[in-house]
Amino acid sequence: MTQFADGDADILLSTNIVESGIDIPSANTMIIHRADMFGLSQLYQLRGRVGRGRQRAYAYLTSDPQRLLSPQARRRLEVMQTLDTLGAGFTLASYDMDIRGAGNLLGDEQSGHVREVGVELYQEMLRQAVDDAKSGRGDVAADDARPVWTPQINLGLEIRLPESYVPDLTVRLSLYRRIADLVDEQAKDILIAELIDRFGQMPDPVRNLLMVIELKQLCRLANVEKIDAGPKGLSLSFRDHHFARPEQLIGWIAGQSGRVQLRPDHCLVVATPLPKPEMQPDACKSVLQDLLALL
Repeated sequence: MTQFADGDADILLSTNIVESGIDIPSANTMIIHRADMFGLSQLYQLRGRVGRGRQRAYAYLTSDPQRLLSPQARRRLEVMQTLDTLGAGFTLASYDMDIRGAGNLLGDEQSGHVREVGVELYQEMLRQAVDDAKSGRGDVAADDARPVWTPQINLGLEIRLPESYVPDLTVRLSLYRRIADLVDEQAKDILIAELIDRFGQMPDPVRNLLMVIELKQLCRLANVEKIDAGPKGLSLSFRDHHFARPEQLIGWIAGQSGRVQLRPDHCLVVATPLPKPEMQPDACKSVLQDLLALL
């Protein structure tokens, strides 16, 4: 390694250990063997080891001609051809998440701020912090901040904008942001009309996504912090274990003939058969509307 850096050796044969932290301005050519075996971020880092000086650099990504590339591997290599501008790191991260998915970002194995507040609220908090910093309001006392929260809704449904429906990644990310910011039924109807006009009839995952946003709006009005739905029914947890009119809630539960129970942990359980996952959103919406009628 030292001989190569000093120019005493012309070729360095290495594993991908050189993908980060190596700065050799004289290195101008890289051949990555079996590039299809590497992740997108690894390829990006490896390619960045050449072209660090004034000389024009070349990076060759090779694959085994006897092996059929998987769709994901082919997509990674195609993306690498487009990442040729300064500051392409964010674009790469977006492509990487789009190819691999968000993973277990909010799962039981995770911890920290994102798990506690949710992705949408975390993004909103980050946006507000950036706006405050730009406007010089970064030192505003925490007591002056408005409480913002995002309900958690767990349904057994596919909830996303499929790539086959909205092929362009930038447009897809923009639509996710717009959908998350929907505030009323009128704005939702306008967006639905735009989606149909631009991309055609909406597939089920898109309809499910819009339904979840609507359920979140109802949850905020009813102070419901979390909903879990399954084949046997659904359960609701109130934020801070608080419902504005508890006496009305008790009366409503009593009139449900045992179908609804309030557990000691203040979790509301609704026993109703939901054998098909697509039945869950309407069942959740019906219960939330019943709760709002009590307020």
